[in-house]
Amino acid sequence: MAGLFLVAPLVVTIVALRLLIGWLSGFVDPIVSTTALAQYTGNITLVAQVITFLTLIFVITSLGYLTQRSIGDWAFSWFDRAFGIVPVVRVIYTSVRQMTQALRNRENRYENVVLIEYPREGLFAIGFVTGESPASTQSATGKAYNVFVPHSPNITGGRLVLAPEDTIHEIDISVRRAIRLLMTTGIAEEQSDVDALASETNVDIPDVTDFESSTTTAAGDDT
Repeated sequence: MAGLFLVAPLVVTIVALRLLIGWLSGFVDPIVSTTALAQYTGNITLVAQVITFLTLIFVITSLGYLTQRSIGDWAFSWFDRAFGIVPVVRVIYTSVRQMTQALRNRENRYENVVLIEYPREGLFAIGFVTGESPASTQSATGKAYNVFVPHSPNITGGRLVLAPEDTIHEIDISVRRAIRLLMTTGIAEEQSDVDALASETNVDIPDVTDFESSTTTAAGDDT
């Protein structure tokens, strides 16, 4: 079993790389054959494939750069509208477009990572501030924020909490690290990381080993 656990990640990585290379070849090979690029690289197909791949990366990066500019944003908006009037195509294109936009903006939707006392006082959960609470809420609670508290390890589900400002503890960690912490249920974090997290705020997070020892002692007393 120890050997299996050691080899399994390597096997999965190799299989994933083979699938990725095969998927990329489906884009690169037709371009190489159509442009006859191999004849300019001494009939070395691999060199032609690498050049084509790097060219694609450059083109995609350039398109991404243009979308950050007003003229590029206008051009791609026109492009979206053009595809949006084509029957059948617009259904597929619009669906994929919405998915990619959601993935692109997923991290930007979260303003910062916080600790919030949830589900009760004395217990802390990781949350993501998504914006200020509605004015009607703030008139009753004072300054408040919308905080999304995701489940662990399935972070696609969770609860929206309208939390007063004084119940939110800001911590200086990235959204990506917080998501990793949630998806691994804390396994990816060492005790030193937890201590560092606690030092960044006024929250007192107990040592896991202290909790385990107290639990063992209590169990012994019950026995």
